[in-house]
Amino acid sequence: MGIGIDLEPVTIGTSGLGKRPGADARVARAMLESPLAQLDTSNNYALGETERLLGAALDEAGGLPAGKVVFSKIDQDPETGVFDYDRAMRSFEETRGRLHLDTLPLLHLHDPYTITVAEGLGKGGPVEALLRLKEEGLVGAIGIAAGTRALVEEYVRSGVFDAVLTHNRYTLVERSGLGIIEAAAERGMTVFNAAPFGGGILAGSAFRGQQYAYQPASDDLASWIDRLHALCAAHGLDVAAVALAFSMREPRIHSTVVGVYSLERVEALPGLAAAAAGIPTGFWDELETELGTPPATPAD
Repeated sequence: MGIGIDLEPVTIGTSGLGKRPGADARVARAMLESPLAQLDTSNNYALGETERLLGAALDEAGGLPAGKVVFSKIDQDPETGVFDYDRAMRSFEETRGRLHLDTLPLLHLHDPYTITVAEGLGKGGPVEALLRLKEEGLVGAIGIAAGTRALVEEYVRSGVFDAVLTHNRYTLVERSGLGIIEAAAERGMTVFNAAPFGGGILAGSAFRGQQYAYQPASDDLASWIDRLHALCAAHGLDVAAVALAFSMREPRIHSTVVGVYSLERVEALPGLAAAAAGIPTGFWDELETELGTPPATPAD
């Protein structure tokens, strides 16, 4: 099972692309020119603008550069919330039209929060559409991508999917995604772990303010992260590299998706990935000894 692709340890996440008029075209081009091979996007990122920007960059490049792969996701209707077979098919056609790609190696069911799992998996639901697209060879593999832990686990345990993408659920300060990772590994699925920085706070980013997983960070969590920064500084390590390394060192995770939203961050990501790969193994024991168990993070 799995998606049948030899993945690199880090995938470029594009959810921040399409929110800065005039600047994002350069970011999209840089994403395609990056030495990192994999790009992860979605139908609903920036109301479709993310895929349009990537499609324009692909046109400028004369098509998909050799060695590059683009993964995307189907999404509910942005106005009505409908997420059935027909909407799934329309979502895929919208994605193909924006990216100017006839086929995709992987297409995820994305954030199916407006329907029950039974509806998602049942006749006339979006999963039926994904299976049809896979059968017709329009997508190579199908996945489930969402943030709500229990929902993702239920879809994973259905045995229908080739891949899973979980975000903000397996980081330096949270382990709630382990159940998803374990269930996926038991079924031979490809595992993507997204948002290793918890939305930026674990990398010192102020992009979302003092938030973890889109919610305000508690004082205890903020204090623990301050101590993490101090420990990393004492070892001459970059906090972002340590946070990325935490995901990369889990053998059941095939690739970690790192969202980037500026030219500077796109250009810095390959170096960050290299730094993460070089974190000394002894550091992890000291991290546990010095900082102890992280405080509770916001629930699903």
